[in-house]
Amino acid sequence: MPESSFYNAGTLRQIATNLFYGWGYNFYRVENQLRADDQLVRSKAAWLLGLAMSSMNTAETEYRREFLPAPSRAKPFPDAEAVASAQKLERLAREIGALEAFIHQQPVPENDRMTQRYRLEAPTLMILTGFDEQLVGQCELLRSMVDGQNGTEILKRAPELEVGLGAIRETLRNREAVLHERV
Repeated sequence: MPESSFYNAGTLRQIATNLFYGWGYNFYRVENQLRADDQLVRSKAAWLLGLAMSSMNTAETEYRREFLPAPSRAKPFPDAEAVASAQKLERLAREIGALEAFIHQQPVPENDRMTQRYRLEAPTLMILTGFDEQLVGQCELLRSMVDGQNGTEILKRAPELEVGLGAIRETLRNREAVLHERV
């Protein structure tokens, strides 16, 4: 039986390499590993914010149940302060959700010849690694601040949560600026 090309490692390697390069991808390049890591880390950061948003929604629901009972003859209108507090919890949850979506929308360096011509991809991805570390730390800190807390406790920490949301926004803007070369 003549030797088949299906078993010739050299031929198969050459075919695979040509296909990878034709597809614009070589999974052995450091840049590709860094790009994949970047996407994985951002998905985990978004996951942490999803957990935080879930905790916020639970706290808001319980807060409304406790402080905004159904209207009665004796008290037909809800307490204005309780309504404002419930709306604040709702707003914080929406902001966390918006940041989660923004993380998913963050770009990564393109893997095309024009980008490679004007920018060194690996150093750019290394810079993004620093922003990703900061982002994940911020998201975990925010998640831990609201995890298992009731609405009243979250409202007491609302100023600190708003600072955290602002810090996450700033990290995402700075990360995006690196990709658009606005640094």
